[in-house]
Amino acid sequence: FDVLLLFVLILLVVGTFFYSRAEGWTYLDSLYFTVTTLTTVGYGDFAPKTDLGKVFTVIYLIVGIGVMLAFVTTMARQTVEAYHDSRQKDQENKNQKKD
Repeated sequence: FDVLLLFVLILLVVGTFFYSRAEGWTYLDSLYFTVTTLTTVGYGDFAPKTDLGKVFTVIYLIVGIGVMLAFVTTMARQTVEAYHDSRQKDQENKNQKKD
């Protein structure tokens, strides 16, 4: 989980700096674009105009969506497992009180 979180943060930082430099956007606009792109929301209010920005975006999407999918899947699995473990402990405590 920690490694995936680090990858997500690195993707956000790299994307933010790249778009700020290559497209001339502010850091906030660049971060906004990276988040909406990696989460596949894509409002369409920003889009790369330069050829370099377009090529980067293609590679960024292929890598980034895979990392985001792995991150969200891992978070969901840990959440479900924690819930299941909690319910199991509650049931064990109820059974012990009955004895």
